[in-house]
Amino acid sequence: MRKDLSILVVEADSVKAKNIIDALLEAGWNYVHAIAQVSGLEQSVAKHAPDIVLIDIANPDRDTLEHIGAVSDAKSRAVAMFVDQTDQHLTQAALAAGVSAYVVDGLQMNRIKSVIETAIARFQMMRQMQSELDAAKQALEDRKTVDRAKGILMRKRSIPEDEAYKLIRKAAMDQGRKVIDVAQALVTASDLLS
Repeated sequence: MRKDLSILVVEADSVKAKNIIDALLEAGWNYVHAIAQVSGLEQSVAKHAPDIVLIDIANPDRDTLEHIGAVSDAKSRAVAMFVDQTDQHLTQAALAAGVSAYVVDGLQMNRIKSVIETAIARFQMMRQMQSELDAAKQALEDRKTVDRAKGILMRKRSIPEDEAYKLIRKAAMDQGRKVIDVAQALVTASDLLS
């Protein structure tokens, strides 16, 4: 586990905040900042750009989850939240807000390292899944564009599909471009001329 990660702690109790910071430092993380209120989360995230946000709060409410949702950005940082009590609705709302680890029964200092490591692992897994989903969506969009380009050539030149694709691929090779770029240019030109 990387120890150069920056961690932002949100803890209203100053004594508990010091204990959390000490536990994180003892576990080997040296870049730790703390704030007392969730309302200051967005400003502190902008200032410190943490890799992980650790929030210890007795009972999260809608405002808390909105602040988390604004800063968690599932693609940029892990968020671990420790609560004293919860219900199914709050748990689902927290996960939807981008919380990577949602721990009920409060923050126990002897579990802090394992929870943070779990939050980071889950965050990385979710980020990879999102990246794969984005790539799959883009591949599907590219395929639709190439199919439209082939259809245009098939109609204009009265040629079969495989020959239309060969023309697009040859144009891409001749111009040193990607097939999708040539297909997109053809579709755009056709749209402009119709």
